[in-house]
This record gives sequence, structure tokens and C-alpha cells, in this order.
Amino acid sequence: MIFKSIKYIGDKNSKSSFIEKVDIYVRLIELYSQYYKKKKVVSVVEPNEGIITEMTNIGVIENVEDITALKSLLGKERFNKFITSVNEYISSPDEYEPIVFKLRNKSRKQLQQNEVVANKPKMADFFCGAGGLSCGFVQAGYKVVFANEIESVCCDTYLFNHPEMPEEKLIQRDIRTIINDIPNLIDQDVDIVVGGPPCQGFSSANQQRMIDDPRNELYKYYLKAIQIICPKIVVMENVRGMLTVANQVIEDYQAMIINKNGQRYTYTAAYRLLNSQNFGVAQSRERLIYIALRNDVAAQYCITPQSVLTEIENSCKGNKIYNLTEPLAQIKPLEAPRVKGQTDLDDEKTGMKIDYNKYNSCGNEYLNLINGGRQIPFVFNHKARYCSDVNYEIFKRLGQGEDSTDPKIADIMPYSSRNHCFKDKYYKLIANKPCRTITAHLKMDCLSHIHPYQVRSITPREAARIQSFPDDYVFLGAYLKTYMQIGNAVPVLMAKQIANVLKKYL
Repeated sequence: MIFKSIKYIGDKNSKSSFIEKVDIYVRLIELYSQYYKKKKVVSVVEPNEGIITEMTNIGVIENVEDITALKSLLGKERFNKFITSVNEYISSPDEYEPIVFKLRNKSRKQLQQNEVVANKPKMADFFCGAGGLSCGFVQAGYKVVFANEIESVCCDTYLFNHPEMPEEKLIQRDIRTIINDIPNLIDQDVDIVVGGPPCQGFSSANQQRMIDDPRNELYKYYLKAIQIICPKIVVMENVRGMLTVANQVIEDYQAMIINKNGQRYTYTAAYRLLNSQNFGVAQSRERLIYIALRNDVAAQYCITPQSVLTEIENSCKGNKIYNLTEPLAQIKPLEAPRVKGQTDLDDEKTGMKIDYNKYNSCGNEYLNLINGGRQIPFVFNHKARYCSDVNYEIFKRLGQGEDSTDPKIADIMPYSSRNHCFKDKYYKLIANKPCRTITAHLKMDCLSHIHPYQVRSITPREAARIQSFPDDYVFLGAYLKTYMQIGNAVPVLMAKQIANVLKKYL
């Protein structure tokens, strides 16, 4: 469930997560009331019986005795806003239900119980992050039966946006600590395992088996998980740099021999460097994709990993190449905050964590594609980042496609003596081309992704659109960590198209 009762909230992270979700609930009710119902929410100071019942449906309390603890955690002002919003929900539950159903334990449970999964391929997602791969596969008709991630903020985001996923099936632990528990954690057959294990040991002096570098230990545990689960198909994605060990990875897959239910299984594997722009993503982002096929599946369909990868490439031939202009359209223009420490403050000029959407969510082909033809009533995570006086001047002077070496900024360039390694420290994006790669480094600074029209860097929502996340995919946690979650994700449309090709063999 999305909420744990207040009585189970103890550590700092769980308190912050709890409060953040309460604030989202309040904000959504307020915005919907103001802009769609054209009314002001009437303040409530004490919870009545109906409010108490609904708070148990949400999951923040289990009984009336928990209210004291809830008041203590939220504080008087936030608590009053919350019960006021809950009371407003009660006044028109059928109307408010679609707005806040992801924030109601009762609604999520009903969805999970009513979901038809009989003909859906079942999937496990390791190193799932914020859920880009899972999002694409779910859109393609898969059922995620298990997910694993170590970062708590990524798990918060994943769970929020995947209401069809039972909370107990999302495990926030290091894969090394759960490997022996997998038979108990996954209680059904899994058709496909996906994941992107971090691999860092590419510069090892041992040229024979660089993949065995201790820094690649998580990759080895991913292989162990596959051997335990024995799925029909495996998808592994990673950075281009992994090309140096790609053939060693193939050797590892093909060395697997698994005995399960009286059967002997082996795998064949292949890899291909694929670019997300060919999958309809408004971004040039190269990812190394591995496909491994279990021997019985390969024999049944007369396929090889190479033929499947070729089929994936061929499926892209009718796709349009989208430029940066399209994800940056139909969204509010913003100004960069000029005072430090203002990032978490909502402001009309610099943006809000949640705002009313007065634009068309399907205002062009690309937006229609990522949003599935849906009109999204709210804008999430569209908040501009702080910009210093020096950076503001640099942003103004640079033209599209210009970087740190441009003579127009030579007199104010802070890193001019290190242009040989900091050439891309500043870079203004080109509107009429696919965006350059969105990376997790954006959490450190966004100087490499300066907005082509406005004097600021791109917002988390704009980065998410470039990654082809739908506009109602909400990224939880601290502002800078939203960039990290987005940058580490696999583009949703890329995942979806790969999923669609593989589905016929499951």
C-alpha cells in the first residue's frame, strides 16, 4: 500500500515520505476544487466520523487512537489542511476518486484485486530505479510480479506510480541480501527478467576478464537471480561503455546450466547498441541491450537472440524522429530562481511541484504518444532550478548548440583553464534536434542542459518528458534527487517497444 499507518512511521526518511504524500493529497484536492469545481474548500478543524473512516481508507491511521500521533507528525496547520481535503473528498467521492486514487490504500487494493492478469506475461525487474523499464512493459501489457531497488526515494516513486503493484512485491534491499530469499519472494513463474545492473570495472588491468572486476559484483548477483528464477527471456540494459566487456557477458549467459522441475535449461545471448531516438523518444541516448533466450523458447519459435534484436531494430523503421521542441511544448514558461534555497518553495514565476495544467497534454504528436491520448489535469515536478548571476549571464549569451568554449563567454567562463575536460560543462540545447542524453549528473548541476529558449536549465518535468515518461508520472523525494531518478531511467517508449516485440514469444 502507498501509506503505512502513522503508528509504523519511525525513521526520518519514512516520516519525510509520509508527509510528502499527505501534501500531494492536499494539493491535488485543492487544485481540483479551485479549477475544476470552481469552489473553495471549506476549512475543517476537527475530524468527524466520516473523516476518520476515510483516513483509514487512505491508510494514514488504523483507528481513532492514531489521530494524536498523526497530529503530532503533521503539525496543526498541515493536519487541518489534510482533514479539510479529506472532508472535501467525502463530499464528491466519485469525482475526486480518479484524482487521488494512487494515494488511497483502499483504491489500490481494489485495483490489484480486480486486475485481469490471466493472459499477461509476468515480469521481474531488478535495479528497477524509478520504474522506466517497468512503466514501458506495463504499457505493453505485462504484469510486474516482483521489483527490487536499493534507493528508498526510487522505491517511493516506483510504488506511487505503479498502483497495480502490491507493496510487498517491491523489495527495497541490496540484491546481495535477497538472493537467497528469491524463491520465497517470488511465488509464481516469471516469464521475463529485466534489469540494468551497475557495471563500473571497465578500466581494469585484467584485459582477459574485466567483467570479473569486484566493482561489477552486482552484475554477478543479477546472473545469480536469473539462475534461480529461470525465466524464458532476459533483458539487460547498460551504458555504451559496457561494450568493452560485452562478449564476456555473452560467455556468462551461455555458461548457465539450470536444472528445474526435471528439465535442463541453457541460454543463448546477444547484444546490440540501440539509440532511443529510433524508438520515438525525443532524445539521442545510446543503450547497450542484451537479450538472452532460454533454449526451449528459442527452439519453439525458431528464433535466436540476434534475430530478436534485429526484429526490435526493424520495428523502429516506421517511427518518427522527434526533436526537443516537442517535449518542451505545451508547458508553462518559467524563470530561474535567483536566490539560493528557494527550490522547494512554490512560486508562480519559478514553478510549482504540482500545478494546474492549462495546456494541452496531447498538443503535439510526441505528447500524445507519451500520454497515451489522455488529458492530464495537473503538471508535476515542473520547477526551475536556481541560477547564479554568472550562470544567468552565460545562459543568455550562448546560442543553441554552443558550449563552454564559445568566445562569447570567455571573459566570464569559470572553468576556462580546463576547457579540455569541461567543454560540455555549459551547453545550450538545440531545439530542432533530438535532445542530448539525459543523465543522472543533472542532480549535480544542469549546466549541460540549458533550455534553448528560456534563460534557465531544463526542469525535472521537461527531462521526464524527454525520457518519454507520461506527464502524470510523479517523481517523489528531494528536488535534486528527482533529476537522478529521471536520468538513470530507461526511456519508457524504448522499453515499451522492446516489450511489444518480446511479447509474441511469451
